[in-house]
Amino acid sequence: MKKNIAVLVSGGGTNLQALIDYEKSHEDCPFHIALVVSSTKNAYALERAKSAGIPSEIKSPYSVMGAEKAKAADRDEKRLATSNAILPLCREHKIDVIVLAGYLSVLAGEIVSEYEGRIVNLHPALLPKFGGVGMWGHNVHEAVLASGETESGCTVHIADSGCDTGKILVQKKVPVLPGDTPETLYARIAPLEHDAIIEGVCMVCSMI
Repeated sequence: MKKNIAVLVSGGGTNLQALIDYEKSHEDCPFHIALVVSSTKNAYALERAKSAGIPSEIKSPYSVMGAEKAKAADRDEKRLATSNAILPLCREHKIDVIVLAGYLSVLAGEIVSEYEGRIVNLHPALLPKFGGVGMWGHNVHEAVLASGETESGCTVHIADSGCDTGKILVQKKVPVLPGDTPETLYARIAPLEHDAIIEGVCMVCSMI
């Protein structure tokens, strides 16, 4: 039995596309992408979902709280409101595993406990280094370069109530080269992210 997964996104959705392509090309794929949820209305990932015929929803602080409340809310309130709006969607679509693929927020509240051990996150660095609040996208690559590290990569792990914490499932490594910029380092890591997220999601879906 394939496991239904929900993929949470915020941007271009290249990792979502990798999962879509894998499901289409592998008969023995252990997952079925049943839902895509975006934290932003302009995410190109929504177009990818539409092209693949996958149901999609937008759940941002503004869409779930309204403009006035969202403006007045702090970060934790926004996270909780958004998470509480995503949970009923996951129940409706009978989601077994939640996949955070470039999702620029942190889940909070009941969804974390209900899906304990079944939330998979992709992070663009070798955790536990360069994780936590503010460590996303090019911020991570800039921090890696500033630190003088000789290698970087990506990590797929089980997400818990913390930020970039939880059991590590997969790590892929690349060297940091002389003259690297955040852009060149990202370009070297990105293809490995696609392999890592597929590997991590298959691992979790095969375990539950």
